[in-house]
Amino acid sequence: MASDASPKPAKRALLDLTFAALERELVVGGLRPAHAKTLWRALHRDLAADLADQSEFLPPLRRWVMEQVGSDRTFTLRFPEVIGEILSSDQLTRKLLLRLSDGQTVETVVMGFTGRETACVSTQAGCVMGCVFCATGQMGFVRHLAPGEIVAQVRQAQIAAKTSGKSGLRNLVLMGMGEPLHNYDAVMTALEIVCHPRGLGLAPGHITISTVGVVPGILRLAAEQRPYHLAVSLHGATDEERTALVPIGRRWPLVELMAACRTYTRQTGRRIFFEWTLIAGTNDSPEHAGRLAVLLGGIESQVNLIPLNPTDGYVGSATRKGTAQAFQHVLRAAGIPSTLRQRRGIDVAAGCGQLRADRANADAKSPGAPLAFQD
Repeated sequence: MASDASPKPAKRALLDLTFAALERELVVGGLRPAHAKTLWRALHRDLAADLADQSEFLPPLRRWVMEQVGSDRTFTLRFPEVIGEILSSDQLTRKLLLRLSDGQTVETVVMGFTGRETACVSTQAGCVMGCVFCATGQMGFVRHLAPGEIVAQVRQAQIAAKTSGKSGLRNLVLMGMGEPLHNYDAVMTALEIVCHPRGLGLAPGHITISTVGVVPGILRLAAEQRPYHLAVSLHGATDEERTALVPIGRRWPLVELMAACRTYTRQTGRRIFFEWTLIAGTNDSPEHAGRLAVLLGGIESQVNLIPLNPTDGYVGSATRKGTAQAFQHVLRAAGIPSTLRQRRGIDVAAGCGQLRADRANADAKSPGAPLAFQD
């Protein structure tokens, strides 16, 4: 006999909602749009963990929260649990291991620089791109993160920054676990939320999206005129060299990738940051630098040179300092700006390419000495 019970509507995460979406929900619930400002501020600026005890909420908003927000109601409000936290030996990098509502774990990093705090957040659990020297790529793909799960990381990073006595986040880089342009819609929704001036209020010009070269995503960023910086990971200047390190290069070879990059710079008027992991004896010679300079000809760009960070699944080693400087000299001679990336958090596996959601590592109590360039 068929049941007469109507199916329960799917629960929605409150942190997934943009300001406009939240305002619509309140209006549907019979509230004035002005209440959205109060609720948004509590969530995204005051970083309230409990909405049931907010003295500034007027009775209509308080009633809406009590009726609509909860584990058995229309909207859920869940924050990741911090199950691991480790501070680098120089006290400047903090890595957080966060457990999401389904038990999945991701890592978030907060880095301190002179006059600014930077958060590096994850956009996926695992990654499908399979870059051979990346710990996340070595673990494989689990799932996309929802917008609210990305927002929650920024929120937690803001709490961590302020707890350590800093004024709060200034910069945000989407360079943690996962490929941001493989999870495009969720990432753009999350960025809209964290940039809203009544909330966290991060400046779009202080946000960088990193990609290994997802061409459709790059073209979509250009067409939509998204106001964020773009970083493209290259690591090789020929298809053969690049695909040995970045297998997704077989899907979008360099001719397609560089055409997309030229379209991006032409349509947005912004330069691209090209990332190049320096691996000793693999892609760090003056000849490699020369091929890279030719590849980037005519593109408004800057190259970030990143000495390889160690991971258990890759046997390569970081380029020596002198070799890295010689590589940089070739680029500069060709008129291409470049920087040698300052290494942060390597001793606690918080550096570029090292994130893996490793509970044992995140719970470590005694970080070792920070790694430096080999002499």
